[in-house]
Order: sequence, then C-alpha cells, then structure tokens
Amino acid sequence: MSYTAEISRNNPGCFLFVIDQSGSMADSLASGKSKANMVADSVNRILQSLVIRCSKSEGIRDYFFAGIIGYGQGGGVVSAFEGSLSGKELVPISEIAQNPLEILEKEISVDDGSGGTTNQRVKFPIWLNPIADQQTPMREAFGLANKIVTNWLNQNHNCFPPIVIHITDGESTDGDPSQEMKALMSQTSADGNVLLFNVHLSSGGHTNVISFPGNQEGLPDDYAKMLFSNSSALIPNMIGIAKEDHGINLSAGARGFVFNGDLSSLVTALDIGTRASNPR
Repeated sequence: MSYTAEISRNNPGCFLFVIDQSGSMADSLASGKSKANMVADSVNRILQSLVIRCSKSEGIRDYFFAGIIGYGQGGGVVSAFEGSLSGKELVPISEIAQNPLEILEKEISVDDGSGGTTNQRVKFPIWLNPIADQQTPMREAFGLANKIVTNWLNQNHNCFPPIVIHITDGESTDGDPSQEMKALMSQTSADGNVLLFNVHLSSGGHTNVISFPGNQEGLPDDYAKMLFSNSSALIPNMIGIAKEDHGINLSAGARGFVFNGDLSSLVTALDIGTRASNPR
C-alpha cells in the first residue's frame, strides 16, 4: 500500500470530518472558549487552508472534496454544512470556497519586516458553527461515514485514500463504534486503506495529553484503548510532517490518535492529517 497516488483535478483527494456536537461540547476550556467553539474554529481554518492550497491564478482547482458529519445535534447525525451547502456530504473545494456562511474580519499581529510587528485585518470565512446538543450517537455517525466513503471510492478508485478525522470529547451513547471504525479503515482505493484519525478532547479527568502513541502503554482506560485500536498507523509522509514542521519525533507504529487533547494538539493533528496528501 503505497499512499503515493498523484492528486489532481482528475484524481482528487477526499477529507471527511466527523464532529461530536453533543451537549458536553459546551464545556469550557481554560481559555474560556467551549470545546465546540475550539473545534469549529480549527475546522474552519483547515478548510480555509485547503482553499488556499488549491488556489491558482485562474481560480480554485478541485484537488480536494471535503465533508463534515456532525453527530448529536437534535439527537441525530447530519451533514454539518449549513446555508447553500446544507445537506451535502462531500463538496468540491471550489464550491466550499464560494459558499461560506459568513466572512468575519479579525485583527492579527504579523511581522513588519523590520524586526517588529504590525496589526493586520484578515478575512476569516466560517463554514462550521459551534453546536453542542443532546447525546453522542458515534456508532451511527461512523455508519454514515462508511456509506459516504464507499460512494466516493466507487467513483474514485485510483485516488489517494480518503482521510477521516474524528473529533470527540466523550463516549458513544448508541453502542460500541469499533465495528464501524474497523470497517471504515478496511476500505481501500488502489493506493491504500482509508486513514482514520481519532482526536479526543479533554474533559478534565486527566492531566496529560497523549499524542500519536505507538502502543497502548499509558492509556488510562478501555475507552482510550478502543480509540487507539481503531486509529490508523501514520504513513511516512505524516511522520515527516510531524518531525519537520512540529518538532515531534514519533515512535515506530505511531497512530493518528490523540487522547485528552487541547487546542495545540488538535491543531497539530489536523495539520498532519490534511497535509499528507499534497496536489502535484
């Protein structure tokens, strides 16, 4: 399994985000933000970075399709896109770029080129709103993820394997999702198996962030071990990004798994997960 397929407009890549939107995502972090807000901000930034990566002088090339599954909202599982993209499962990146829910302006500090900084106003498009509501139907969410990925692979058999990034802060309320997670990772394109990341956000019960472990040693409970067992081993390109861009030396067998994560570990996981497949 090579994970070397060229990504182009004729052979696009696929990202699917599976987002916990249950009631506990309203819990506040040390920053004062809720977990739902942190996740929405992070996913919006990743979508914006995908748009930028696909932007050329003549416009935005559809190197990628992306989707967001939200679970918990109204007690069910839905596409988390709203507005013009409402109900859509996988959307070409050009269509995502053209249809944000709104565009905010934020002031950030940037290098002024003379050793100092200056304030600059930047546009920040919003596609995902923070939602925290009801239960955690994780098993149902992965059932839908399997269907979406199956449909994609039926039409794009030679693609770089789809990358699924799951972000949650709690245990499933509709049964053990292991079977559905394993089924997802067993799906293949001609280039390799689907890659699944599981990013668990801190709920305050543990103090140490565990990022990309190579084994179950040190994992605090059966739930953490379940998520680890159902996370994909990182491919060489991902391990290289972790070392070169984040200064992380990963052990053999490192998996796309974070337990008790914070903002920094979430951002790192999203970066590693979405930059492994670059258009050529």
